[in-house]
Amino acid sequence: MLDKHIVFFDIDGTLLNEEKELPKSTKEAIAALKKEGHEVAIATGRAPFFFQALREELEIDTYVCFNGQYVVYKGEVIHRNPLNSELLEDLAKVSLAKENPIVFMGEEEMKANVPDHEAINEGLATLKVDMNLEHDPTYNKGRDIYQSLLFCEEGEEKFYEEKYSAFNFVRWHPRSVDVVPAEGSKAVGIRKVTDLLDIKPENHVAFGDSLNDLEMLTEIPKSVAMGNGHSRAKQAARYETAAVDEDGILKGLQMLGLL
Repeated sequence: MLDKHIVFFDIDGTLLNEEKELPKSTKEAIAALKKEGHEVAIATGRAPFFFQALREELEIDTYVCFNGQYVVYKGEVIHRNPLNSELLEDLAKVSLAKENPIVFMGEEEMKANVPDHEAINEGLATLKVDMNLEHDPTYNKGRDIYQSLLFCEEGEEKFYEEKYSAFNFVRWHPRSVDVVPAEGSKAVGIRKVTDLLDIKPENHVAFGDSLNDLEMLTEIPKSVAMGNGHSRAKQAARYETAAVDEDGILKGLQMLGLL
């Protein structure tokens, strides 16, 4: 029998297609993977409230979210790494003066620091999440913020990168970047899970497609980039599978001999 593996899946562009649909073959492949005795987990840039329905559908209770800043193992929070509150407050003031709004993301909800903004509406619309984003410019005060969305055009993040070395700015949309702690990544969050398990490092697997997957695709021995993925994700990964809509998850798991 094959040794037990743990497999981490990104969500957008990996489990879900561009229309945010879960292919039938992907759902069936994950069920089969669990039936074979392997551990299955999610590693995403999303907030936990942004993929609760997906977790329930796939019956997954271990996940790395906010790009590694908040980690849950079998339903229990095992790692929290919020943004530096003083620096975040400064970033919010500076970015507001430059007309670059921010969305603050806590573990249960998120709030924007401006009442309404075209870039925020456009960016969040691509996630196809049904929610009413409220305005609260002080939401970051007195609570842990694990990730923020800074809305700026491509190239504008250079200014922030030079000014705030304690943060990483990772582009996820033409009009927005994720703001996360500089020392945080999906790879760091994944290690918080794997450190608890008696699963050999060579049996760690990750599937991803985007720029926020680079660290985990580089570090994890059996890393797989989706065929629809970013060119840098494909360069970082050990293997490449088909696109998400072309049974990419099923084919990738078969390629690795897990199914």
